[in-house]
Amino acid sequence: MDLKPLIDSIRNFEGITRKNLIKDVTGLLEETYNISGQTILGFGDDASALDIGNGQVVLMAADGMWGKLMEADPWWAGYCSVLVNVNDIAAMGGIPLGMTNVLSTQDKDICAQIMDGINEGVRKFNVPMVGGHVHPDAPYNSLDVAITGVMNRDDLITSCGARPGHKVLVAMDLDGRVHPQFKLNWDTTTMKTAELVQAQIQCMNEIARKHLLSAGKDISNPGTLGTLGMLLEASNVGATVELERIPRNNNVNWEDWLKLYPGAGFVLTAEENNVEKIIELLENVNITTQVVGSVLSDKKLYLTSDDDKEIVFDFYTDKIMGIQEEIS
Repeated sequence: MDLKPLIDSIRNFEGITRKNLIKDVTGLLEETYNISGQTILGFGDDASALDIGNGQVVLMAADGMWGKLMEADPWWAGYCSVLVNVNDIAAMGGIPLGMTNVLSTQDKDICAQIMDGINEGVRKFNVPMVGGHVHPDAPYNSLDVAITGVMNRDDLITSCGARPGHKVLVAMDLDGRVHPQFKLNWDTTTMKTAELVQAQIQCMNEIARKHLLSAGKDISNPGTLGTLGMLLEASNVGATVELERIPRNNNVNWEDWLKLYPGAGFVLTAEENNVEKIIELLENVNITTQVVGSVLSDKKLYLTSDDDKEIVFDFYTDKIMGIQEEIS
């Protein structure tokens, strides 16, 4: 397979390029984000972590629904506002507790569709939406949701723990479908039982408690390689990945597949002796998991296919978020 056109498409993918300004925003908060002295993990991860004592941390995350998604299907935007936030807590190994939202719309029908989607997401994931704020006079339709979770401090899964020699794994529920109105979403949850969907979230907590991972992120808007790139960037390392080892539903071509936001999908790194147990636990909840490559000290993400090898990101010069992090 000729990798250059694929890599060019990925590098220019809006799901990745729209992350480039994050450092410009978070940089303005560098002097104050730990003003309380309790922030042990701040920017650059799926959720921030604050020490609340007794070996516990509270996890905090927020997501705004992409305007294109809201335009395509307000119900789906409401549902996804639950899904993406729950996955942010799961990617850290935490237990999600509850959510709040900021809803902006003048359209009562769109409001009803959004709230119906939220209700379905709450039922599916068993995480309540407990409050928020409404802008009934906004000249636009938007939805932003924040979530809180909790876990043991020592069990945190972060984006910054990948080290040279660790294995790279991609874990994804392949049993799904491309959303009919929003082609960038791989829906794996609406057709599944609540029991299975919740078991997938709980599995990440079990993996965290067993300390099997060195790093992890849930696959989000930047797609599989873009999300892996963010993890490598945070850990100040690189990796080599073999394209054909990435789990894929064969009904979707590679270019589209690598850009999809899956209902249940993670990029992970681990020491080799933990790989077998990680795969066993995830595949027990219908998440196909494979070793796709290895972490390198060379700060570049390489993609290989047969005898072809190309650089996807060179973190000596490129950036996705531009954030390197460590636990305080």
